[in-house]
Amino acid sequence: MDPQASASLWFGLQDAGKELLQVLTGPGALADEVRPTGAPFVWMIPCSTWLASAEKALADIHKPELILRRKLAQLQAEWDYCLIDCPPMMGVLSISALAAATEVLVPVEARVLALAGLKQVLATIDVVRDTLNPDLKLGGILACRVDRRTTHCGDILEQLQARFPQQMYKIIIRENIRLAEAPSFAKPITLYDRTSTGAQDHRDLAQEIIRAEVKTPAKTGKKGKAS
Repeated sequence: MDPQASASLWFGLQDAGKELLQVLTGPGALADEVRPTGAPFVWMIPCSTWLASAEKALADIHKPELILRRKLAQLQAEWDYCLIDCPPMMGVLSISALAAATEVLVPVEARVLALAGLKQVLATIDVVRDTLNPDLKLGGILACRVDRRTTHCGDILEQLQARFPQQMYKIIIRENIRLAEAPSFAKPITLYDRTSTGAQDHRDLAQEIIRAEVKTPAKTGKKGKAS
């Protein structure tokens, strides 16, 4: 759901065109847009910069923020997780993702300016929960791009853990050059360099999320997580 299409490009899906935009603005089905990726057991509905016109295209539609929710409900429950990649700015696309998801994973760079953005995101989650999606919950806050060699990163981590002791994931994503290189090869870090700290951090995060799901199972078999 991010018009920058970074996730699509990372997986080497570069020709998404207008398809996702047309599904959101017309009768099309998301199932027709699901594509395999080079990663085992991972499929994607890619997007492109055409999605940047969604705000205007959806302006005359009644409750446009609920369209994605309805479209996702039509998908057959053959996946364990549906991850919705959100744009950085709050607009109809981000609100649509929050209205469709059951949980939100909030990645926060270990930088001081990211703290202000986090406050806005958490406030928006509360509004969406009150008005559109009462089942929405905060799955966790994830500190990423963490460089423990700098005092600044350490200070930001301390602030995050002090303010959100229950919401912070125990796992952090460390700054890693292999993570920066992986998109150039259209591979997830677990395939590009499975022994790197970036790959290990993401495997550990996945295990932490799975353990939390086992403790508090979702109401339905298919879980939607916005990030």
